[in-house]
Amino acid sequence: MSDDPRELRDLTDAQWRERLDDPAYRTLRKAATERPFTGAYWDTWTAGTYLCAGCDTPLFRSDTKFDAGCGWPSFYQAVDPEAVAEEVDRAHGMVRRESLCATCGGHLGHVFADGPAPTGERYCMNSAALKLVPD
Repeated sequence: MSDDPRELRDLTDAQWRERLDDPAYRTLRKAATERPFTGAYWDTWTAGTYLCAGCDTPLFRSDTKFDAGCGWPSFYQAVDPEAVAEEVDRAHGMVRRESLCATCGGHLGHVFADGPAPTGERYCMNSAALKLVPD
């Protein structure tokens, strides 16, 4: 299997386990959520681009990151609206907007409509699903 992003959705569970460390695998492939205030990026303010840890798709820029006080890295806008897909998540007795990498289908976190201007969105992401590439 190549690293062609179009082929990533065809990877088997075993292939994903080989590609990802355990926290990234559990988050991206099994929709786990890290505990608040524990992930690598919740309080990181380094300038750069946040990529999907599964496929290196650019997802967010550091200049759209803000402190939401929730303990997870939060952004008000994706790099490209096509980079982050959404699905309805009805787990845990709630209805939420799940965020997924549009390239590999990996679970990133959730989107809430309580973010700052200009979008009013809060992309509440798991650090394990991201990889920061500093400027």
